[in-house]
Amino acid sequence: MIENLDLSLVDWSRAQFALTAAFHWVFVPLTLGLSFMLAFMETIYVRTGNPEWKRITKFWMTLFGINFAIGVATGLILEFEFGTNWSNYSWFVGDIFGAPLAVEGILAFFMETTFIAMMFFGWNKLSKRAHLTSTWLVAFGANLSALWILVANSWMQYPAGTRFNPDMARNEMANFWEVLFSPMAMNKFFHTVTSGFVLASVFVIGVSAWFLIKKREPVFARRSMRVAAIFGLAASVLVIFTGDTSSRVVAKYQPMKFAAAEALHTGRTNAGLTVFGIPSQTEETKAKIEIPGLLSWMTHYSSDAYVLGINDLIDGNAAHNILPAAEKIERGQEARQLLKDYTEAKKAGDETATAELRAKFDDPVFQDEYFKYFGYGFLNSPESLVPNIPLTFWSFRVMVVFGFYFVLLFAIVLWLVYRDKLEKRRWLLWLMLWSIPLPYLAGQAGWIVAEVGRQPWAIQDYLPTAAAVSQINAGAVQVTFWLFAAIFTTLLIAELSIMLRQIKKGPKEEEQIVNLKS
Repeated sequence: MIENLDLSLVDWSRAQFALTAAFHWVFVPLTLGLSFMLAFMETIYVRTGNPEWKRITKFWMTLFGINFAIGVATGLILEFEFGTNWSNYSWFVGDIFGAPLAVEGILAFFMETTFIAMMFFGWNKLSKRAHLTSTWLVAFGANLSALWILVANSWMQYPAGTRFNPDMARNEMANFWEVLFSPMAMNKFFHTVTSGFVLASVFVIGVSAWFLIKKREPVFARRSMRVAAIFGLAASVLVIFTGDTSSRVVAKYQPMKFAAAEALHTGRTNAGLTVFGIPSQTEETKAKIEIPGLLSWMTHYSSDAYVLGINDLIDGNAAHNILPAAEKIERGQEARQLLKDYTEAKKAGDETATAELRAKFDDPVFQDEYFKYFGYGFLNSPESLVPNIPLTFWSFRVMVVFGFYFVLLFAIVLWLVYRDKLEKRRWLLWLMLWSIPLPYLAGQAGWIVAEVGRQPWAIQDYLPTAAAVSQINAGAVQVTFWLFAAIFTTLLIAELSIMLRQIKKGPKEEEQIVNLKS
């Protein structure tokens, strides 16, 4: 149990981190996808020598630069919050969590920022191929940055490749490759970056549609749409594929999150996938429309497979080797008590007791039967293991519905662009324009599923969120919450204002004239 805990401190610390992460994720996915589209567009320019493609590339590059600069600012604040608001977390996992972030800063971010200068300012100083290389390296650097950050986040979801050091009371990395290549990390990386590709594709299509609506730059708009539709269609298919893989990964390593996303209170064989329903925190879903057997098939490739429900995870299920949550809490408390006794014996200089306790701590049986439930020892009741079911349930469905919508949108755009019939369907152009916010909503919904769905854990099974916060005044966190909210909102308004101004200007005409003369 967590003694003398200020719950308002936990709530405000979570709210501040969620605020920062949500704003940061407004900027990141556009950077991930647009960087690769810039590389594709410039590749076409280099291969064809057509100056129109250089003009197209430079226009989207300007929007990329505006978005990139503000995204970096929010990302830096996000990392600082680990030390200010989550110092217990930082201590507990610093050896593991810090490693991928360090690699991200030294390798990926360094590469990205180095070559971004060459990409923006090297048009007249580098050869075509050298400049193209810098653009591709920016794209790879941006997505490598995402890799290391997502590896760190995935470790929180599934703490692989780690061992606990009782002398330091913190986790240490046992196997870097297990951390990097865990099934959670690899799946999360590909699912997240491909969702960024989808967002950037919808953005390019929507902005291009605006030009067609205004009867401006038709050649620029159609060519941009063609690249975005091809890129987006491929990415959206990959998003669905990685999402399907994710269902099995989450069902295996985070069964409570999976059950919450489906509002599945009672486990069953031949479990159906709920298409629509009215979820409840404590009762079965009402007015449910489901596809029979699909949930069992998604998780185990068999409609006869048993899918664990929330009640199985709380009350236990001997047939599936699931301990009751109350017993896990008891075992976690024993593990915590052993650590406390070991620390006190070591501090008192009692070498005999220290050796005996350390031997017990290193016992594989104790590790498997008790220490794996270490985090449960902080919890006050089994019911605290259940996340917010309605929020997780609906966020998951928002993400899925928009995912299939984007596949349809890209296919229609691609078909009409190649048949040269897009400009005649103004209602569809308006639909493309107003679709720009949808991938942003889908991305935020996905992160709600990932982060709200794993509560109460900061690190799955090892450290609850309530035990991870810094021991600071809740009022200080509250003040900085509103301060950050004001700053981030101002940054977002500034970005939108600058982006809209650049879009209204359109591609530079003088660039086209110069290139045609050359």
